[in-house]
Amino acid sequence: MQLFKRIHESLASVFNSAHSAAQTAPEQLPGRQNTGMMAEQLAGTYLSRAGLKIVARNVRSRWGEIDLIGTDGETLVFVEVRLRTDPRFGGAAESISSAKRRRLVRTADHFLAHGGRLWQGHPCRFDVVLLDRLHLAHIEWIRNAFDAS
Repeated sequence: MQLFKRIHESLASVFNSAHSAAQTAPEQLPGRQNTGMMAEQLAGTYLSRAGLKIVARNVRSRWGEIDLIGTDGETLVFVEVRLRTDPRFGGAAESISSAKRRRLVRTADHFLAHGGRLWQGHPCRFDVVLLDRLHLAHIEWIRNAFDAS
Protein backbone atom coordinates (compact mmCIF):
# COMPACT_ATOMS: atom_id res chain seq x y z
CA MET A 1 0.00 0.00 0.00
CA GLN A 2 2.89 2.33 0.75
CA LEU A 3 4.18 1.84 -2.80
CA PHE A 4 0.84 2.93 -4.31
CA LYS A 5 0.77 5.98 -2.03
CA ARG A 6 4.26 7.01 -3.21
CA ILE A 7 3.25 6.43 -6.83
CA HIS A 8 0.13 8.55 -6.37
CA GLU A 9 2.11 11.38 -4.75
CA SER A 10 4.73 11.23 -7.48
CA LEU A 11 2.11 11.28 -10.22
CA ALA A 12 0.23 14.15 -8.61
CA SER A 13 3.31 16.31 -8.39
CA VAL A 14 4.36 15.74 -12.00
CA PHE A 15 1.04 15.56 -13.79
CA ASN A 16 -1.26 17.83 -11.78
CA SER A 17 -1.37 20.23 -14.69
CA ALA A 18 -3.51 17.84 -16.73
CA HIS A 19 -5.85 19.29 -19.31
CA SER A 20 -8.98 20.77 -17.74
CA ALA A 21 -11.20 18.39 -19.73
CA ALA A 22 -9.64 15.46 -17.88
CA GLN A 23 -10.90 16.97 -14.61
CA THR A 24 -14.35 17.91 -15.82
CA ALA A 25 -17.43 15.75 -15.36
CA PRO A 26 -18.38 14.07 -18.67
CA GLU A 27 -21.82 15.65 -18.77
CA GLN A 28 -20.20 19.11 -18.83
CA LEU A 29 -18.13 18.43 -21.96
CA PRO A 30 -19.15 18.85 -25.60
CA GLY A 31 -20.28 15.74 -27.52
CA ARG A 32 -17.10 14.02 -28.69
CA GLN A 33 -15.07 14.83 -25.56
CA ASN A 34 -17.96 13.68 -23.42
CA THR A 35 -18.21 10.38 -25.30
CA GLY A 36 -14.45 9.82 -25.12
CA MET A 37 -14.33 10.49 -21.40
CA MET A 38 -17.28 8.17 -20.81
CA ALA A 39 -15.50 5.43 -22.81
CA GLU A 40 -12.36 5.87 -20.68
CA GLN A 41 -14.40 5.72 -17.46
CA LEU A 42 -16.20 2.60 -18.66
CA ALA A 43 -12.90 0.98 -19.64
CA GLY A 44 -11.42 1.87 -16.24
CA THR A 45 -14.39 0.25 -14.50
CA TYR A 46 -14.09 -2.86 -16.66
CA LEU A 47 -10.34 -3.20 -16.07
CA SER A 48 -10.70 -2.61 -12.32
CA ARG A 49 -13.33 -5.33 -12.08
CA ALA A 50 -10.95 -7.61 -14.00
CA GLY A 51 -8.21 -7.02 -11.42
CA LEU A 52 -6.13 -4.20 -12.93
CA LYS A 53 -5.36 -1.44 -10.43
CA ILE A 54 -5.68 1.95 -12.10
CA VAL A 55 -2.93 4.29 -10.86
CA ALA A 56 -3.29 7.19 -13.32
CA ARG A 57 -5.64 8.58 -15.95
CA ASN A 58 -5.06 10.91 -18.89
CA VAL A 59 -1.29 11.14 -18.52
CA ARG A 60 -0.03 13.71 -21.02
CA SER A 61 3.28 14.61 -22.52
CA ARG A 62 4.22 16.71 -25.51
CA TRP A 63 3.94 13.54 -27.63
CA GLY A 64 0.43 12.57 -26.63
CA GLU A 65 -1.72 11.08 -23.93
CA ILE A 66 -2.07 7.70 -22.30
CA ASP A 67 -5.69 7.12 -21.30
CA LEU A 68 -5.10 4.79 -18.35
CA ILE A 69 -2.11 3.43 -16.48
CA GLY A 70 -2.61 0.44 -14.25
CA THR A 71 -0.78 -2.35 -12.53
CA ASP A 72 -1.19 -6.05 -13.09
CA GLY A 73 0.88 -7.56 -10.30
CA GLU A 74 4.39 -6.17 -10.81
CA THR A 75 3.68 -5.15 -14.42
CA LEU A 76 2.92 -1.56 -15.31
CA VAL A 77 0.20 -1.44 -17.97
CA PHE A 78 -0.32 1.48 -20.36
CA VAL A 79 -3.84 1.39 -21.77
CA GLU A 80 -5.21 3.02 -24.92
CA VAL A 81 -9.02 3.20 -25.05
CA ARG A 82 -10.65 3.31 -28.49
CA LEU A 83 -14.33 3.83 -29.22
CA ARG A 84 -15.70 3.56 -32.72
CA THR A 85 -19.45 3.65 -33.08
CA ASP A 86 -19.55 4.14 -36.86
CA PRO A 87 -18.17 1.15 -38.81
CA ARG A 88 -17.85 3.27 -41.98
CA PHE A 89 -14.59 4.64 -40.56
CA GLY A 90 -13.16 1.24 -39.67
CA GLY A 91 -13.16 -0.47 -36.33
CA ALA A 92 -11.55 0.72 -33.12
CA ALA A 93 -8.51 -1.52 -33.61
CA GLU A 94 -7.79 -0.08 -37.06
CA SER A 95 -7.67 3.42 -35.61
CA ILE A 96 -4.40 2.71 -33.76
CA SER A 97 -1.80 3.55 -36.38
CA SER A 98 1.92 2.96 -36.12
CA ALA A 99 2.33 6.71 -35.52
CA LYS A 100 -0.15 6.52 -32.63
CA ARG A 101 1.75 3.56 -31.16
CA ARG A 102 5.03 5.53 -31.37
CA ARG A 103 3.41 8.48 -29.56
CA LEU A 104 2.11 6.14 -26.83
CA VAL A 105 5.57 4.61 -26.37
CA ARG A 106 7.21 8.06 -26.15
CA THR A 107 4.61 9.20 -23.62
CA ALA A 108 5.20 6.02 -21.59
CA ASP A 109 8.96 6.68 -21.68
CA HIS A 110 8.31 10.23 -20.50
CA PHE A 111 6.11 8.93 -17.68
CA LEU A 112 8.75 6.46 -16.54
CA ALA A 113 11.48 9.09 -16.67
CA HIS A 114 9.53 11.65 -14.66
CA GLY A 115 6.39 10.65 -12.77
CA GLY A 116 6.81 6.89 -12.78
CA ARG A 117 10.38 6.54 -11.54
CA LEU A 118 9.22 3.96 -9.00
CA TRP A 119 8.32 1.69 -11.91
CA GLN A 120 11.67 1.82 -13.72
CA GLY A 121 12.99 -1.70 -14.00
CA HIS A 122 9.52 -3.27 -13.76
CA PRO A 123 8.02 -5.01 -16.75
CA CYS A 124 5.67 -2.87 -18.83
CA ARG A 125 3.10 -3.66 -21.47
CA PHE A 126 0.73 -1.84 -23.78
CA ASP A 127 -2.91 -2.92 -23.75
CA VAL A 128 -5.82 -1.69 -25.82
CA VAL A 129 -9.47 -1.56 -24.82
CA LEU A 130 -11.84 -1.51 -27.78
CA LEU A 131 -15.47 -0.44 -27.59
CA ASP A 132 -18.09 -0.32 -30.31
CA ARG A 133 -20.60 1.31 -27.97
CA LEU A 134 -20.73 2.59 -24.40
CA HIS A 135 -21.65 -0.63 -22.64
CA LEU A 136 -19.63 -3.11 -20.57
CA ALA A 137 -20.83 -5.99 -22.74
CA HIS A 138 -19.20 -4.37 -25.80
CA ILE A 139 -15.63 -4.19 -24.51
CA GLU A 140 -12.70 -6.11 -25.90
CA TRP A 141 -9.48 -6.03 -23.86
CA ILE A 142 -6.35 -6.85 -25.83
CA ARG A 143 -3.42 -7.51 -23.53
CA ASN A 144 0.05 -6.93 -24.94
CA ALA A 145 -1.51 -5.34 -28.03
CA PHE A 146 1.87 -4.06 -29.21
CA ASP A 147 5.40 -3.72 -27.93
CA ALA A 148 7.65 -0.72 -27.48
CA SER A 149 9.85 -1.48 -30.48
